[in-house]
Amino acid sequence: MVKNLKKLRNKKGVSQQQLADSIGVSQQSINKYENHKIEPDISTLISIANYFSTSIDYLVGHTNISRIIENVKAHDLNADESKLISGYRELNEQEKASIRLIIENYIKKLAH
Repeated sequence: MVKNLKKLRNKKGVSQQQLADSIGVSQQSINKYENHKIEPDISTLISIANYFSTSIDYLVGHTNISRIIENVKAHDLNADESKLISGYRELNEQEKASIRLIIENYIKKLAH
């Protein structure tokens, strides 16, 4: 079952046909995936996840995290650090770049 497919498609503003053309399936297949009549095979799930820059887990409803889940190193974070990281992950790329620039400037200032 592809619980979040329609949500992702609507958010990106693409039609079933546009998605179908992009991943190499029929529009009817997309419709059936969205209406839970059939389930896509794993290679199609991967194609859909790549198209929307999300994870298969999000597509099928196993997580509410819609972004690609990256490998991360384990760190012991306190509550404040954890909150900062969580907030950072919610930002778009431009906002993240701004935050990185601020941090770099503070680090340079401390080095002098």
